[in-house]
Amino acid sequence: MASGNNKPTEGTKATKPAVNLRKRTVPFFRSSKRSAGAAPIVMVTAYDAPSARVATEADVDMILVGDSVAMVVLGYDDTLQVTVEDIAYHTAAVARAKPTALIVGDMPWMSFHVSTTDTVVNAAELIRAGAGAVKLEGGVNRIPAIEAISAAEIPVVGHVGLTPQSTNVMGGFKIQGRRAAAVHRLIDEAKALEQAGCFALVIEGVPDVVGKLVTEALSIPTIGIGAGPATDGQVLVYHDLIGLENRFKPRFVRRYGTAFDDQVNALATYANDVRSGAFPTEAESYQAKPELLDALGLQGVTTGRPDDQPDSIGLYGSRPTESGGA
Repeated sequence: MASGNNKPTEGTKATKPAVNLRKRTVPFFRSSKRSAGAAPIVMVTAYDAPSARVATEADVDMILVGDSVAMVVLGYDDTLQVTVEDIAYHTAAVARAKPTALIVGDMPWMSFHVSTTDTVVNAAELIRAGAGAVKLEGGVNRIPAIEAISAAEIPVVGHVGLTPQSTNVMGGFKIQGRRAAAVHRLIDEAKALEQAGCFALVIEGVPDVVGKLVTEALSIPTIGIGAGPATDGQVLVYHDLIGLENRFKPRFVRRYGTAFDDQVNALATYANDVRSGAFPTEAESYQAKPELLDALGLQGVTTGRPDDQPDSIGLYGSRPTESGGA
């Protein structure tokens, strides 16, 4: 997440991409290995319809509705506070934008640490909300959950390395795979998750060489976040990469915008205009027609040029219902 004191790091300048109208589905990703010549997967973590529309315009491949909504949007200190209902709510908001990206719903803490029956019910709630797949954290101890969800015909993305839901066990958000034994264990767990049915795997917070070794060990694609450049794709949080989150900046985040400063400046300008009387102007106000002024006994009052918009047009250009309007 981005520091408000640092200027944004310049990314590769690009023109707006032509929107790929093809909906990404799970089969598309099963063969998305860079070693086989596939293009890297672009995933973004986002939580609402506006960001989903932006993701579509930017031709993103996957949208993760992450449990990081707890920290990024809801103001919590970790991800442990959100529920299945929270993720379903935000998944539905993303789905209403009808993005071309595959929507992946993040299964929050204690949604898959329960019986396999309850785990599948929780995963199904995210699918019904609009997700095309679910993601869950953990290694071999999550294999029964992954197998049960997969048996219910729900695609699963695994997540290894730094798993934020394990922050209390890990002692914070700490880099994983620092020792050889831990690296070998991580590779074995990644292979086990693939065998259990995961069609893709997120690798978070590991040295770059570890991200490379895990990626080379699997036939399913890997998506890195703080795992170096050798994975099959990358994921960043929408608010981080556009510069809307400005409280802190992990090493793996690159800022591609100054959204926080831009919005502060916009709101400050608006506040100044309201206080000075510069907003709204005549052009930003609705003017009464002469017949209304006559009916109100306000003959001779000048309110500017009367509106020429038909009465049947609503406030935002919509058609009001038969009972609407006054």
